[in-house]
Amino acid sequence: MKLSVLVTTYNALAWLEKVIWGYAAQTHRDFELIIADDGSSPETADRIRALRRETGLDLVHLWQPDEGFQKCRVLNKAIVTARHDYLVFSDGDCIPRADFLAVHAARAQPGYYLSGSYYKLPMHTSEAIGLDDIRTQRCFQIDWLRAHGLPTSRKNLKVIAGPRLARFLNATTPTRCNLKGSNASAWRKDVLRVNGFDERMQWGGLDREFGVRLLNAGVKARHVRFDAICLHLDHPRGYANPERVAYNKALRKSHARLGTVETQYGIRQLLASGFTPDQALLPH
Repeated sequence: MKLSVLVTTYNALAWLEKVIWGYAAQTHRDFELIIADDGSSPETADRIRALRRETGLDLVHLWQPDEGFQKCRVLNKAIVTARHDYLVFSDGDCIPRADFLAVHAARAQPGYYLSGSYYKLPMHTSEAIGLDDIRTQRCFQIDWLRAHGLPTSRKNLKVIAGPRLARFLNATTPTRCNLKGSNASAWRKDVLRVNGFDERMQWGGLDREFGVRLLNAGVKARHVRFDAICLHLDHPRGYANPERVAYNKALRKSHARLGTVETQYGIRQLLASGFTPDQALLPH
């Protein structure tokens, strides 16, 4: 199964490099990796060009100028650019376990989107992960994580559970299956049906609102919470804005109440403005 993997980033090169090496370790190999870059400095572009050679990945760098937090816009550009029928969404601070894409590909089914989560690491543990830890996958082992500062938590089940327990936990978790942009997948035709992400939204719930419109379109939700695993690297959130979060929440609730399927601020409007992928793709 061919996948287009959409990973967002903004000036977090040290973390992004670890994430890209995580995709280089995937057991499922038939994918393109689109780095959807919301205005990073030229240093990021230079390193991505080098990583393309070092990893051998089908690595696409899509960039837009820095105009503040415009993740929805760069995601819509990445969706337009994607070459394959099934899209996997994640972030440039989430290292995927080696079976991450294999799980999304195996669980993909027409009429559904998949929603996972991430395993949040403290800063000390995030910084301790090196390239060899990703290559060997020892950074996903609970003993290694504990030895490098991870506190004990019931959330450790996310990295401890084997396939059978993961299936049971996915089926029985009380957590609602809201779409999470750090770990989700959907059919491109369904994403286009709802007109992609709503570009009015900045940080705070933009992915969940996107999932609400997929549900309104008749696409059902399915958990991959305990088997599609990624490690979330710690970082500050200087872009957090309570007023924008409140605006996004109100918009999401309105769309849920009204049964809204298509945003009027999405992919079709982007294309109508004259956008083409050639405008955003950086040279190899």
